[in-house]
Formats: sequence, structure tokens, C-alpha cells
Amino acid sequence: MTDNLQDLPEAARAFLEGRRLDEVECIVADLPGIARGKAVPASKFAKQAYFHLPDSIFYQTITGDWGEAAGPDGFIERDMILRPDMTTATAAPWTGDWTLQVIHDAFDRHGEPIPFSPRNVLKRVVELYREQGWKPVVAPEMEFYLIARNLDPAHDIKPMVGRSGRPAAARQAYSMTAVDEFGPVIDDIYDFAEAQGFEIDGITQEGGAGQLEINLRHGSPVKLADEVFHFKRLIREAALRHDCFATFMAKPIADEPGSAMHIHHSVLDIETGKNLFSDENGEETAAFRHFIGGMQRHMPAAIAVMAPYVNSYRRYVPDHAAPINLEWGRDNRTTGIRVPLASPESRRVENRVAGMDCNPYLGIAASLACGYLGLMAQLEPSDEFKGDAYEGDGDFPQVLGSALDLFEGAHELHQVLGPDFCRVYGIVKRSEYEEFLQVISPWEREHLLLNV
Repeated sequence: MTDNLQDLPEAARAFLEGRRLDEVECIVADLPGIARGKAVPASKFAKQAYFHLPDSIFYQTITGDWGEAAGPDGFIERDMILRPDMTTATAAPWTGDWTLQVIHDAFDRHGEPIPFSPRNVLKRVVELYREQGWKPVVAPEMEFYLIARNLDPAHDIKPMVGRSGRPAAARQAYSMTAVDEFGPVIDDIYDFAEAQGFEIDGITQEGGAGQLEINLRHGSPVKLADEVFHFKRLIREAALRHDCFATFMAKPIADEPGSAMHIHHSVLDIETGKNLFSDENGEETAAFRHFIGGMQRHMPAAIAVMAPYVNSYRRYVPDHAAPINLEWGRDNRTTGIRVPLASPESRRVENRVAGMDCNPYLGIAASLACGYLGLMAQLEPSDEFKGDAYEGDGDFPQVLGSALDLFEGAHELHQVLGPDFCRVYGIVKRSEYEEFLQVISPWEREHLLLNV
């Protein structure tokens, strides 16, 4: 008989030292990135090799409805086999008892990975790199807002009130005083992260009122996606302890900057461990150019994954620290694709297009897929954009409907992410978009009710 709890990661063992584990949360990320699963007694988890959930969790929209994404047998909700990845076992320190959470991988009854499980999609892309002798490395940046509790969707979102008793102020980027305003929340974020074994590279105040950024250390794509998935939950829980909300909406407050998940990429040679983006003399390589070329060519179709909601596209406005095109440049934050200042060993490409509202597994998978296609086809990028890229022309979709049109026809991208995933994703997102189009907004009532 198995005992799943014999080989826990160091941080989980430290969390439980001298204590009795009560419960284990068996979780997977659905398409929006929501943690779904079941909580089971620790004694049961220790002795059970796998668990079941219906595959329909991957057909759910953000509103809780189901897209018509079932296969030829119809909507029969087959059970998936969920197997724990014990390397992901980590504390849930905000709960009332001693609880661990464990990410599970989803398989069908024949042992094949469920193709529309977001974690499996990312694993598929990473495996394509491995087959070429390459090892992708990523480092995500997470932007989010701390806001006053909002219990009525009809009301505007307001920044949280800080320690001083005043609402958070905008345009205070990198202000340590602004960070201190949120000190109690940030302290809990650090404490939760330490209990879970996550290493924070830094926390800064961003340009929006109550907007923060957390940087994570670089590492393997699946591990970093796991951490972003966990971080969203722990940040929300830390905020709730202090009577405020944390939101990862791309554009929660009008006239304030949106929240991105910037993704830094490099690719290593598996045999040598060397960065493929730098040659022996420390100069940029053809692989470096081809990766950027792939992002420029394929990101217009992939943006439906990196910007998955109608609200996502409200972020792409000039002069609000968000891109409006796919120009690339060195140390230029107005471009959609940025090459940060770095040593040859650390040379990397930053995707500034992905929003914080995207599923981290899917956002990273889509970004890596674009670079992979560029490497395989040896695509050349445009000339480097020098100057303010907001003066250039926009070259990616500005509304979700157009993005979905491009995504649904992107056959090369489908082959990398997986045709089954792309079919399900397109159906679910189209269903969400069509539901949104049926909503009559306050703007329409205010300006059209008595004027047309």
C-alpha cells in the first residue's frame, strides 16, 4: 500500500514538524486558473494512489457555465484519474487546521494525459523543447491591486486604505513609503510564501493606486507556473486577513495602469547548460533573433490565451506601461517584446503582452510556443524599434473577438499547444465572449436610453 506523505518537500516537512497533518487539498487548475478539486482527510490521502474528478471541470467558463466542448460522445462527464505530484506539496497556512495542498496531474482511464488540462499543455510544450535538446527557463513578474472590499459589482473599484488611513495613491511607482502603507498585508504574503517554500525576488510599488509587483526567481516553466498558481491564492488570503481584496484583473480601475504577468525567457542547451541566446564571445545569436521572430509572428494568434477576457484588452493603452504592438527593443518598456539589460549568461527576452488575468500555465505555454515556432522555422524579427513604440502602429488584436478569430485559425500554434486543447479553449472562450455581448452596460443606459 502506498504512502503519499513519505517524501514531502523540505518546506512542507518544516511546516508540519511536531504537528499532525489534518487535511490535504487535491487540486488542479482549470482553464481560467481556478483551483478545483477536493479536500480529503490526511489518513485517506496517504493511502490512496489517485483520485477522480469529472473532465467537465475543463469545460467551465469563468461564470460557472459549461461551454459546448464535449467530444463526439456528448457531455457525459467522464472521470479523470488525478495523480498527485508530491513535489508540489505545500502548506495552506491560512486554514484553521494543518493542511497541505498538492497539485495533481490529470489522466484518462488509459493513462494518457488529459490534453486540455493546462498543466499538461505546458508540459507538452516543454517536452517539445527537450526533444530538440533545449531547456526553457522563465521568470514571471506578477502585478496585482490591493483594493477596498467590493461587494457590489455595480460599484466602481476603489484602492484599499493603507496604514495611514488614507486611500492608496496613484503614480507612486517604486515608492517605499507606498509599500509601507501595505506593510501588514505584505508581511503576511512573505510569511505565507516562506511557509510554502517559495522564494520572492522582490516586491515593489507599481504605478497604479494600490498596485504591487512580485518578482519570482527564474526556473523551470512548470515549477514557476505552479508557483504563480499558488501565489494568486496566497495573496488573496493575505489580503482577506486585512479586510481588503487582492485582484488580478487586467484592468480593474479605469484610468489606472493594468496588471501584467511579464514573462522573461531564456533557452539553455541541455548538454552544456549554456544560454542559446549568447555565443562564445557573449554576442547575440541567431537563436536569440529567431525566438523574437517567433513571438512577433505567432503572438497575434496566441494573445487570446495571454489576454483571455474582454477586460484584458482594456489594458493595452498607450502610456500606461502596457504594449500596443509587437515591436521589440533593448531596455525599452514601450515595446511588447523587451530585451532587458543583462550579462551574456543571463540574456533573455521579456514578453510584456501577457496579462495577470491569464492562466499561468497557459500564458507561459503560449509564450514558449511562439518562441519555439520561431526557433524551428528560423524566423527573423523586424528591425529593433528605437524610441517610443507607442508612436508605432498596433499589430495585435484589440478586442477578444478578433483575438479568438486569429487563435481559431492558427494551425501551427495548435500543433504545439495541442489540437484538442485548442478546440476546447476556443469553444469555452467564445462562450464567455458571447455571454458578455448580451450584457447591457451602464454606458449604454446612460448615453442611449433617452438620446437615440
